[in-house]
Amino acid sequence: MQVTETLNEGLKRAYELIVTAQELDDKVLEKLKEAQPEIEMKGFRKGKVPLPLLKKQFGKRLLGEAMQETIDAAMSKHFEESGDRPAMQPEVRMTNEDWKEGDDVHVAMSYERLPEIPEVDLKAIELEKLVVKADDAAVEEALKSLAETAQEFKSRRKGSKAKEGDQVVIDFVGKLDGEPFEGGSAEDYPLVLGSNSFIPGFEDQLIGVKAGDEKDVTVTFPEDYGAEHLAGKEVVFSCTVKDVKEPVAAEIDDELAKKFGAEDLAQLKEQIRERLEAEYAQAARAVLKRQLLDKLDETVSFELPPSLVEAEAKQIAHQLWHDEHPEEQGHDHGEIEPTEEHTKLAERRVRLGLLLAELGQKAEIEVTDAEMTQAIMNQARQYPGQERAFFEFVQQNPQVQQQLRAPIFEDKVVDYVFELATVTEKEVGKDDLQKAVEELDDE
Repeated sequence: MQVTETLNEGLKRAYELIVTAQELDDKVLEKLKEAQPEIEMKGFRKGKVPLPLLKKQFGKRLLGEAMQETIDAAMSKHFEESGDRPAMQPEVRMTNEDWKEGDDVHVAMSYERLPEIPEVDLKAIELEKLVVKADDAAVEEALKSLAETAQEFKSRRKGSKAKEGDQVVIDFVGKLDGEPFEGGSAEDYPLVLGSNSFIPGFEDQLIGVKAGDEKDVTVTFPEDYGAEHLAGKEVVFSCTVKDVKEPVAAEIDDELAKKFGAEDLAQLKEQIRERLEAEYAQAARAVLKRQLLDKLDETVSFELPPSLVEAEAKQIAHQLWHDEHPEEQGHDHGEIEPTEEHTKLAERRVRLGLLLAELGQKAEIEVTDAEMTQAIMNQARQYPGQERAFFEFVQQNPQVQQQLRAPIFEDKVVDYVFELATVTEKEVGKDDLQKAVEELDDE
């Protein structure tokens, strides 16, 4: 195997590989010798078929396989000896397209190597961590919200008109072209006006009704309604209002606490305080992580592989375009050219991604099987009833596995850096923390 460098410019590398005809022939014979003990052929005992005969019958079939294995081995040897790590899959092509059996094989290989990452003194990094305590006012506010979710309804004074947020208890019969249709009737149905749980327009027409009223509600089913015989059709619901009830927040007491699994109100307050502080801590970590990434981006500089930056810029442009055009679900919108701003953001992401990967590799940080399983389970919950299918989908798709593994690995590296950096704590109010979180979204 002859290897000749043809390009060495920045991070770009190119080589010409020549696999001689003799090397290929030797490789084919090697593969035939490996298979010979198991081959049976008429007129010969198992394992006793002569190599020349095997080569005549199977040689051409094995030639392509031998060629690929030889080139792969040469590439592996090259990367091992040079220490180069390609930024993306190397481009490999055969240059003597008129090749025929007995000729040498000429192959061109090109790639961009990953850059050398400079050492970073992690202990010299200074960070400020925001700390927020859940005060009594925040706990009381959360308690009040809980009480509202546990609200009940009590009958309004006789003759009171239903308002948005009230619950009306109704009997109704739905009719299509004057005939009742299946599934369109119910008795003593409790409907909260403004909940949007019925067909659009239904609840609005019940605002102002009183107990004892009878009212015909005319609505049109959506065009994409599940039942085809009703989709896009106008129907009339004959409603009898049996009661009008107003919402009443639950009392904040031990009984409320028991509804949420606590022994008493004191325990519920403590649980709320712990939950709030956990939420504050998660938000503060996001702010601290951005602060760390900004510091690293400012202090560390190295050459970036153009192919990685270009691919990341295109991905950013594509994602932002879809964010701005949520009505476009497909990807047949033509090519979206990245702007200078997209490229600048891509350079930051690639730089930080390579740096964190280097830090993680040197610290021997790995994503465990248990962590991956937990990540897959978290994702699978988004597909109720299809969890097993999702697990199988992930197992069969290395790219999806990498998408799940990457953020876990990044967070573990960030935590590793936090341990080495100098982190001081600053106690602030929740409004200050909220402002800091909003600034993350603005950047």
